[in-house]
Amino acid sequence: MLLLTLLCSLYAFRAAAYDEMGATADDADIVVGCLFPMSGRAGVLGRDSVVGIKLGLEYLAREPGNWPKLRVILGDTKSKRATAVGVAERFINDYSAGFLCGVVNSSVAVEVSELSRERGVIMIGTDHASSRLTGELLHKGYFRVTNDSWQSMAAGALYVKERFADTLARRPLSLAYLGPDYEYGYQVWSDFRSALDRFGVPYEVVRVLWPNLNEPDYSRYISELISAKPDLVVNSLWGGDIVAFVNQAIETPLFKTTTFANFEKGADYEIFSQLGAKMPQGLLLSSRHHVNWPDTELNRWFVNQFHNETGYFPSSGAEGAFAGILAIAQAGRAVGPPYNDREALIAALEGMKIKLPEDPDGFTSTIDPVTHQIQQVMAVGETVENRAYPPARVMLGNWRVYYPRDLER
Repeated sequence: MLLLTLLCSLYAFRAAAYDEMGATADDADIVVGCLFPMSGRAGVLGRDSVVGIKLGLEYLAREPGNWPKLRVILGDTKSKRATAVGVAERFINDYSAGFLCGVVNSSVAVEVSELSRERGVIMIGTDHASSRLTGELLHKGYFRVTNDSWQSMAAGALYVKERFADTLARRPLSLAYLGPDYEYGYQVWSDFRSALDRFGVPYEVVRVLWPNLNEPDYSRYISELISAKPDLVVNSLWGGDIVAFVNQAIETPLFKTTTFANFEKGADYEIFSQLGAKMPQGLLLSSRHHVNWPDTELNRWFVNQFHNETGYFPSSGAEGAFAGILAIAQAGRAVGPPYNDREALIAALEGMKIKLPEDPDGFTSTIDPVTHQIQQVMAVGETVENRAYPPARVMLGNWRVYYPRDLER
């Protein structure tokens, strides 16, 4: 009976059909297998990414040029490594995918990236941040089109140096860190300390805490942060986890007794939307895309089109997926038919310039030819009252902006 159950489950997995977008199987020039979580606390990032792909295809349709026709296959990772690898294998084996894209969870991304290396398929990362993927784990077929934890934490360190200048003139900054207990949380903490050291910011670590991903109860961690009395709490929770944390922390003195920061994904719109009037003001946050910055024609188009499609405003995952589709299409156009020369596609991606919604006027995102990491402008802000994007009641304001050259000094 057990064997029969296992065989039926295996058959159901193999027989599962995936949603598709873009060109038909007969018309497609390039097949792209995209992997996102579609359920659970991270599900909104996956669902928003699908809309971002749709907007990317619409954007290409309106832009002049001989663009390759993309067939996009969508798979649910369920935020699990084995599931994601299995779906990616099927994209390659059954659909002849030449590209893999997406992935939200960094631990999942490490496994999918390794599979892409083994199978000779190009991977375009769109919404995971561990800097190891463009560092020690980098391979020639991996590229990332959103900022990584090294970049976001470098911007965070510069912001801290400026924001706490008076305190730092007298003494080291007392610092606590709370991050999810897996690859991403570890790398954010490592990158932040490295950036503080690089920019000459003296600090003293008074507490480091590692809740599980999808932790239901943060009360113990919140109590420890309050008792540690740090000048600054740096947090790297994301998605539903930071919503849960803030909902629990607002019932305590935490936000009144310390400064709270999240320089990675703390300013994703879905967080502001879900918390509404409960979102505290005065938090120091950033994200990989902002609904209200920069105020450019392209960003307004992207945000408004997304809202027209869904009735709500986008999380940062949407713009990451949009960027991934544009990168693949630009590489295909540069190489030309039959669009399957892997080495030529990699060469086209290296050094590629991509104009994206998050680019301020006068700046264009560029993929570094050595690290394969996109170079972008980082904007850090403070939560302030703003009712222009309901149901959110706060957004970021009081911006400080950091260009790639600032992060490297």
